[in-house]
Amino acid sequence: ALLALSRAIDKLNAFVGKYSIWLIFAATVISAINAIVRKVFNYSSNGFLEVQWYLFAWSFLVAAGYTLLHREHVRIDVLNSRLPKKVQLWIEILGLIFFLTPICVLVLWLCIPMLGEKFASGEMSPNPGGLLRWPVWAALPVGFVLLLLQGWSELIKCIAFLRGQGPDPTVKLSEKSAEEELAELLRQQAAAPDDVRHGHVAEGEPQQREDQHGREAQ
Repeated sequence: ALLALSRAIDKLNAFVGKYSIWLIFAATVISAINAIVRKVFNYSSNGFLEVQWYLFAWSFLVAAGYTLLHREHVRIDVLNSRLPKKVQLWIEILGLIFFLTPICVLVLWLCIPMLGEKFASGEMSPNPGGLLRWPVWAALPVGFVLLLLQGWSELIKCIAFLRGQGPDPTVKLSEKSAEEELAELLRQQAAAPDDVRHGHVAEGEPQQREDQHGREAQ
């Protein structure tokens, strides 16, 4: 049941991460339109500027869980990669329980009441022509809920792997680039013995000799 829950969380964050890129696209389009209008018509609005960072805030906050799913957060690893796999997983488990979970819970505990206050008061930007403040504040609880859920999903997968019930969760899910695939192929070829690398030639030689003898007989 827990592995099914983990898969459901992974699918949710994969879906959110896949479509959050459109928020970046929308911010880019608005920025371009704002620049054109300002140059051509000598007109601009703080609303145009604020909606860009609203969209940017939403994009990176709601995609935090997706980033954790693909293990793409910045990790400064000096010692961990040299430790046995079981030790690495226990470090991961302790980090998820005692660091990620409390931080997410603390942020949610602090930001949800503030979001309620801003929604109830209808707080506006202090800048002329600015926007309502609560839509951008809403990105905080949504993003940290998704991050918290993904942290629990990773925790379930770590425990399942230690019990021999699932794959290694520390392996990145992202596909290799063409350059990485080529480098991997070259490493495999360099590591393979000469007779294995040239085995197709050795195997083909008897058949070639038989073909040649057949032609000579004809």
